[in-house]
Amino acid sequence: MAYASGKDAWGISDRSGFRYRLREMKREWTGALVGPDEYEPKHPQLYPPKVAPDPQALRNPRPDQAEALQVYVDQITVETPNATLIRAIGKVGQVTVITP
Repeated sequence: MAYASGKDAWGISDRSGFRYRLREMKREWTGALVGPDEYEPKHPQLYPPKVAPDPQALRNPRPDQAEALQVYVDQITVETPNATLIRAIGKVGQVTVITP
């Protein structure tokens, strides 16, 4: 379908109702036809973020090393500067505590 050139055509803004040259009017992302001074591009926050899938596994996993755990039983104060030190080694699912 052929359209006329519209070099002398006028259009009415969908936002303000002002009259503009039809060839100068712009269509917004909402579909509204507005004048060049009223045009607002789509805000970047309205675009959905690109989300990548969560990683599933590690490439070169290393097992945990058994390390000694130090637990202080007494509260260290001025009267008792030397607290009793308990050494314990635990594993996943089992913890052994020995008290003197």
